[in-house]
Amino acid sequence: MQNPNEDTEWNDILRSKGIIPPKKEKEVTEDQIVDILEQAVAEKTGNVAQNMNALTLDELDELEDDEDEAVILAYRQKRIAEIKELTQKSRYGDVTDIRAEDYVQQVNKAGEGIWVVLHLYKQGIPLCTLVNQHLNQLAAKFPTTKFLRSISSTCIPNYPDMNLPTIFVYFEGDLKKQFIGPIELRGMKLTVDELEWMLKEAGAVPSKIEKDPKPKIKDVLMSQLRGGRDDSDDDGY
Repeated sequence: MQNPNEDTEWNDILRSKGIIPPKKEKEVTEDQIVDILEQAVAEKTGNVAQNMNALTLDELDELEDDEDEAVILAYRQKRIAEIKELTQKSRYGDVTDIRAEDYVQQVNKAGEGIWVVLHLYKQGIPLCTLVNQHLNQLAAKFPTTKFLRSISSTCIPNYPDMNLPTIFVYFEGDLKKQFIGPIELRGMKLTVDELEWMLKEAGAVPSKIEKDPKPKIKDVLMSQLRGGRDDSDDDGY
């Protein structure tokens, strides 16, 4: 027996005569609703790449005038919840100094879903100073990550200076990654982008850097060769 819900010309004729019931509408999934909304946004803004997640609450209010209010309202409530959750997590934004007695509370009990970056350093070590400068920038850029620092001798008694700087990365109180000493932290040529990449690879920050920005040895050598080349060689004389 032929399926009365199939999209065929014969079934269309039978439906028009009332011989078979109208075709059942397929249930619309949540993903399809999102696609419909994003398409509506693209048509309204003239930008096909526009995404619902990029809309502000005011822009969603404007859409309510034109689209299905129940769907838009549900999506708006979802966005409010997402924004509220992000706001609650974005409560850091700077590097906090701690002592040994603060360690358990600030690190082990940091909280659910919290990444912690702890820098052990000592005054007078240039690379420690450089890392502190980079971490100040990254803390402001990634306020959902808790950035801490502590003078090594006050946090871990007799901690060797040869291991400085040291960065520990924790998630929910568990150690996930460690960078110990100037070699692992790439020396005085370490850039803030390189450190951001390293912390991203450890999972500590949601960086958008796609690949390690550290210059490759081959690129450095080629650059040096080009820099020392006599330009007159190109003249053909």
